[in-house]
Amino acid sequence: MKPVRCRRQRQGGALLIEVLVAMLLLSFGMLALGAMLSFSVQMPKLSGYRSAAVNLASSHIDRMRANPGAFDRYKTPLHETAWSFEKIESIDCQYPNCNEATLAAMDDAATRQAVRNALPAGDLLVTCGDTTPCNKDSHGNLWIVWQDASTHENLDTSSWDNCPAEATKIYTQPKPRCLYVSFKL
Repeated sequence: MKPVRCRRQRQGGALLIEVLVAMLLLSFGMLALGAMLSFSVQMPKLSGYRSAAVNLASSHIDRMRANPGAFDRYKTPLHETAWSFEKIESIDCQYPNCNEATLAAMDDAATRQAVRNALPAGDLLVTCGDTTPCNKDSHGNLWIVWQDASTHENLDTSSWDNCPAEATKIYTQPKPRCLYVSFKL
């Protein structure tokens, strides 16, 4: 019997360098996927804040329309509570001691507190647009301003948020988010 000779066959396979290059390309893809995932997690929160701001603005405008004689009382004095973040004193307006002025003060305090509860570092600014003094035929401007966490710096708000100059002085880093509504009573 003849001894069986083993034939050497050349086996093809991946070299170590090929494996390392493949792992490098895979890791770049995973990094991009991770960045996209973090962005997609942030967007519903940002959308929720904007939705809350729209609801609060609509509610406050409805309150002002229900009390048109006191529109001048709804204006936010810039030297007082706008963006001071001091404690808001609730005002109780009960019949028969409730008049237009106290109702306006109660509405303003309630909306301002709701904004602070719903939005991070949130506040409200109401101005009279076209006439002085403000009256029931005046055009008004309402801003709801809040500040997102600093993790959203990659979203530049300067091109899509209409913030009043007063807000950009108070909110510096990161940039504030603003909802602007123009209205007529």
